[in-house]
Amino acid sequence: MSKLPPPPHDLSPPLPLFPLSTVLFPGALLPLQLFELRYLQMIGECERKGTDFGIVTLTQGREVHRPGEPTEQFELLGTRVRIERIDRPQPGLVMVWCRGLEKFRIQDTQQRSDGLWLGHVQALPPEPAVQVPDDLQHLSTHMHEALSQLSQRPSVVPHWSESWRLQDCSWLSNRWGELLPLPLQMKYRLFALNEPLMRLELVGDLVAPAEPSSQSQGKPDTKPPANS
Repeated sequence: MSKLPPPPHDLSPPLPLFPLSTVLFPGALLPLQLFELRYLQMIGECERKGTDFGIVTLTQGREVHRPGEPTEQFELLGTRVRIERIDRPQPGLVMVWCRGLEKFRIQDTQQRSDGLWLGHVQALPPEPAVQVPDDLQHLSTHMHEALSQLSQRPSVVPHWSESWRLQDCSWLSNRWGELLPLPLQMKYRLFALNEPLMRLELVGDLVAPAEPSSQSQGKPDTKPPANS
């Protein structure tokens, strides 16, 4: 097995990385179906040690690697996740529900002999608490409706494990980024912004206030996320 060199004194220990064709916003729940050996081993290690792993957005390659295909490449910003539930319905298949925590920036990476990516990452500072301005209050109203609908759907793990901070630009913009059916690059652009008010303003540019003749206009997609 390949080993990473000792990390610089200001970096955390190596974090297992899971490249996916998605963007995971902090606070979001991500259900996964795992069957590749490298990820089965990763989850087993995380479970035994009580450690986390990271979700990163693919820019090249597939989620399931096949011989002869290009090596995965991924964005430098990702999300640390905490495992909230693990089920093993049959041999060789693991169902995992994980929760997005803080964002991180990758400093360097190396791939193990089993194909698992490891990275030295540096956590990004928490975003400041910024009140939702009056001209964007419709985003808070629409999100409350969407979350209320989604929360009524059965789930083995709560969709959102914390109170709804609908007047906080960071939390609200992350929920819009999570639920809006946007192209992957646009989602990552929202994710990569470190200014919560700017992120919410960009969402506001994409979402028009609801009109009486079009009650569904500007509402996020309330379909449950597909498993990866």
